[in-house]
Amino acid sequence: MNPLDQLQPLIPPPPVSWWPPAPGWWLLAVLLPLLVAGLWRLRRRLPWPRRKVAAEQPLDPLRLAALAELAQLRKPYDGVPAGPWLQQLNALLKRLCRAHYPDNHSHTLSGRSWLAFLDSRCPAAGLTRWMILVEGAYRAECRLDDKAVDGLNQAVDTWIRKHV
Repeated sequence: MNPLDQLQPLIPPPPVSWWPPAPGWWLLAVLLPLLVAGLWRLRRRLPWPRRKVAAEQPLDPLRLAALAELAQLRKPYDGVPAGPWLQQLNALLKRLCRAHYPDNHSHTLSGRSWLAFLDSRCPAAGLTRWMILVEGAYRAECRLDDKAVDGLNQAVDTWIRKHV
C-alpha cells in the first residue's frame, strides 16, 4: 500500500474577496482626503509665485500726449469735409511711429504699406479697414458719416494705447 493513498484530499483555500478591505485600507481612505485638503490650504497660504492677472500698464508720457492731442482734434461730424482731420490723424500716427520705431523708417510709408505697418504693430486696432485714412486727405470734399468718424477715432485711440 502506498502511503500517499492514505492522505486526505486537498481543501481549497477560501476565495479572497475585495470587500471588506483590511484595516490599513480604511485608514488610508480616511487620511487621503484629509491630506489633499491640507495640501490645498497650504498651497493657498505659502507665498509661492502665483499667476498674475495681466493688468493694463500705465501709459508713457508720449502716448498720453498723443491721446490728449487726439481728443483735441476737431472731428468732422455732420458732413464737414474730413480731409484736414484725416491729415492730422496721419501726422499724429507718423510722429508716434518716428518716435517709437526710428529704425523702421515707417514715417516714409504711404498707402496700403503704411496701414499694413500700423496693423503689424497693433492688430487689435484694425486700421487696414480704414483705407480712407490714407486716401481721404487727397480726395476733393471727402466726407464721412458720424459712425465712420467715431469708428476711425476709436481705432486710432486703440492703436495709440496698445501698439508695441
